[in-house]
Amino acid sequence: MSNADAIITALRSGYDSLADLVSGYSDKQLAGPTGADEWDVSQVLSHLGSGAEIAQNSLHAALERKPGPGVEFNKTVWARYDGAGRRERLDWFLAANEGHTQSYESLSEETRTTLKIDMHYLPVPADVATAAFSRLSELALHSWDVHVGLDPAATITPEATQLLLPRTELLGGYLGKPDALNGKHALIAVTTTDPARELTLHLGEQVGVSAGAPEQSDGILTLPAEAWIRLLTGRLKPPYIPVGITTTGTADLDLLRRVFPAF
Repeated sequence: MSNADAIITALRSGYDSLADLVSGYSDKQLAGPTGADEWDVSQVLSHLGSGAEIAQNSLHAALERKPGPGVEFNKTVWARYDGAGRRERLDWFLAANEGHTQSYESLSEETRTTLKIDMHYLPVPADVATAAFSRLSELALHSWDVHVGLDPAATITPEATQLLLPRTELLGGYLGKPDALNGKHALIAVTTTDPARELTLHLGEQVGVSAGAPEQSDGILTLPAEAWIRLLTGRLKPPYIPVGITTTGTADLDLLRRVFPAF
């Protein structure tokens, strides 16, 4: 199975799981809380639905060898969802994500390897694996936002975690806020479980993550891999902290949550 194949398979299972959960939601449940502090369930679904529509148009444009629809198209999609009722957002989310997932599934093996998609925010067109991974990242994190509204012990799915974990080396530098360190410098040895991985978290004028354990560290952080992903994306906060996390030295969760705020 190629990387694109694995990502598309995870997209399907992740979407099906979320769709199964929310399809029967009442209006009251759609207005319920989520892991995203400022969004109710319908607003999280609105974000995922509008994102799927935008990604679907980019994919179709690439298949038809046409220019991408551009940011003005995106604005019209966002405005439509923003002005919709909660029930409409649910219905549109279901239709848009099912359609977009099916579009990926229908791509031939050759197309999955050769197609380039203009994603606007990247300097060059992306391959199918990169574009699908972008959707998987959004879906996995925001699915957690919805699931945790019912179950504080909810986790990012193992399928998504397996694929997202290697990308945390890029994610850490992109999302980290060095101003929160107030000039502090430290190297933190990070050990994840399920799956197991050794990483180094660099804290200083720049924040970054690199593969492998440091020769010497100022602190040690051991935690499940899905919790590590949630830490970097501002989602490892009370009451959503799993048991089994251990910290020593400068590996302070309160500090790290300030370095990696919610987005």
